[in-house]
Amino acid sequence: MSSLAPTYGKPKMMLVRGEGAWLYDDQDQAYLDFASGIAVTSLGHNHPALTAAIQEQSAQLLHVSNLYGIAGQAPLADLLIKTSFADRVFFCNSGAEAVEACLKFARRYHWYYGRPERVEIISFAGAFHGRTLATIAAGGSPKYLEGFGPKTEGFIQVPFGDLDAAQAAIGPQTAALLVEPIQGEGGIRPNSQEFMQALCALTKAHGLLLILDEVQTGVGRTGTLWAYEQFGIHPHLLASAKGLGGGFPIGAALMTEAVAQTLAPGAHGTTYGGNPLAMAVAGSVMAQITAPGFLETVAERGTQLAKGLLALVAGTNRIVAGTRGIGLMQSLQLHEGVAVADFVEAARREGLLSVPASDQTVRLLPPLIISEDEIDLALQRLKAVIVAMEDT
Repeated sequence: MSSLAPTYGKPKMMLVRGEGAWLYDDQDQAYLDFASGIAVTSLGHNHPALTAAIQEQSAQLLHVSNLYGIAGQAPLADLLIKTSFADRVFFCNSGAEAVEACLKFARRYHWYYGRPERVEIISFAGAFHGRTLATIAAGGSPKYLEGFGPKTEGFIQVPFGDLDAAQAAIGPQTAALLVEPIQGEGGIRPNSQEFMQALCALTKAHGLLLILDEVQTGVGRTGTLWAYEQFGIHPHLLASAKGLGGGFPIGAALMTEAVAQTLAPGAHGTTYGGNPLAMAVAGSVMAQITAPGFLETVAERGTQLAKGLLALVAGTNRIVAGTRGIGLMQSLQLHEGVAVADFVEAARREGLLSVPASDQTVRLLPPLIISEDEIDLALQRLKAVIVAMEDT
């Protein structure tokens, strides 16, 4: 019997090392990584800049807590501010914590301005915002709520992409709208530019805040540093994590000055958030991703992957119905009756790692440093999977 809590299925393999876009198991079998730790390892595996940052910082200082100044916080916050809408940044340890911080700050904002009744958050069906009690309530998925008691109050879900439903749900207690620019766990479902701009207009008309969950879409994943840039909008709060640490745990809540000025010492906090090692690693990640030409190359590779997937599923087959995605956040939509788990397993046997999602979706999330040749190889392996599954 395992000593680990049974919260995960039995693993198919044990991964022990990585290099670039490749992972190797304990039998030295190589896998092309189109999972990236669920959109986390943005610079791939064993990146020299990240390795150097970890080695250098770990030899100096790991942790002191936010009772003291931490040298790496201001430079990283300054870079995040310079490259986004934000005026201030709060550092934490994960995507769920970043979303939680945004939810708290949205409620605090209205309390500060004399509207304490404004506590409700409107979100969208199919969303995934984390695994805490508040974030599973924000997501609203029955499978994540099951067995954990009454759903935390103050969260309302409306259908995905339904502007009329969102507008109808707004009332005197509404504090904010919470949305992923592209739903990840929900099946790589991009919102339209028109919808996102209309949401932004709704917040202005009703005095609400717009919270973007860019935990999965942010830090270059879609070909721009932040996905919201492609929608022509600016939020009031944004949750970031995953790719920001390149594999090291970190989260960040980005906010406007109007939100930040409602906070005060003791209003929120964290023991580990913004620790020296996390700041060194994330600073190194951001330096790489904001370097001249990097994001342009990501966008090119994203276009290559998207076109390749479309060509792969052109015509008719019994396995794949279509594709969706932006940048290097792509997916295959399988026909009803085709098990996503079977496709992911068949791809693994072909030496390609992918990620299951809702809505009959296989997520394809390669590291941002993926090469043109590696994308071509992945497409070849996906074609082999489709052919093999059609023949069974």
